[in-house]
Amino acid sequence: MVVTGLVLAVSLASAGEDESEPAWLLRIPDSVTTVLVADTSNATLYEYRFEAGRQVGASREYYMSIGQNGIRKERAGDRRTPLGVYFITEQLDTSRLHEKYGVTAFPLDYPNTLDQMAGRTGDGIWLHGVTPGPDRRPERDTDGCIAIPNANLAELATRLDLLETPVIVTAGMQYASPLELAAVEEALAAGVEAWGRSQAHGNLIDYLSLYAEEFQYRGLSRSEWAAFRAEQFLGARPSVVKTRQLLALRDPVNESLFVTRFVVERNSADGNASTSRKRLYWQREADGRYRIVAEDNG
Repeated sequence: MVVTGLVLAVSLASAGEDESEPAWLLRIPDSVTTVLVADTSNATLYEYRFEAGRQVGASREYYMSIGQNGIRKERAGDRRTPLGVYFITEQLDTSRLHEKYGVTAFPLDYPNTLDQMAGRTGDGIWLHGVTPGPDRRPERDTDGCIAIPNANLAELATRLDLLETPVIVTAGMQYASPLELAAVEEALAAGVEAWGRSQAHGNLIDYLSLYAEEFQYRGLSRSEWAAFRAEQFLGARPSVVKTRQLLALRDPVNESLFVTRFVVERNSADGNASTSRKRLYWQREADGRYRIVAEDNG
């Protein structure tokens, strides 16, 4: 089975369009209460708050600084801020670090799977505070991190959840109608459901049909990875596979690229049970079908 979803011609609009919503936010699960969008075109970090998957109130805005050399990080030491979808991984005690990191710091998971596939290098991309004193730093003032005033970060920190809060870094805000976003969300949710169902039924053909020809996994080509998975399917016991807490976001660089992140629960016939978190990256192809181009855990 191939998930075709809907053949969409989503027209992304610039900021300010009536009856439109941020084009990146497709589905927000109950487990995510805050989403950050860093608009590098106007030095603004937007905070969107959610309850039960629905946005609560208007977004909050914070002035931010980014890398000294701008955006589109490619290599270690280039002092550029990466564009993409990232997640906060931990909170650091900055009391013993350089004062430029301010009151606290939250590392992001750069380079993510897509960055690694593209050959991007480097690490240490954080959301952090600033040197004590005047809070308003130049718009380009970091080694590639995102920095906001200390008072803002101290207050925002109470709403950031480790391994849950996404940070979308974009070259400029884009918007789409709720109807367009709902159609994409529906297609991605159907794809994730089909992914879980094919494993529960042990249907290798259906499972592999969800993966694009250009798919890679930790250095393996699609054919190498498919052979590896075929062996696992042959040795697998019948099981129940459930997916929950689905987060679906559009990539801010490629409007035909999407990331889904969800919890997978597996219960096999022999009584073994496991719970894990999965990340699937989907590409909407020219014919409107959605296929997986990369995946990762966590």
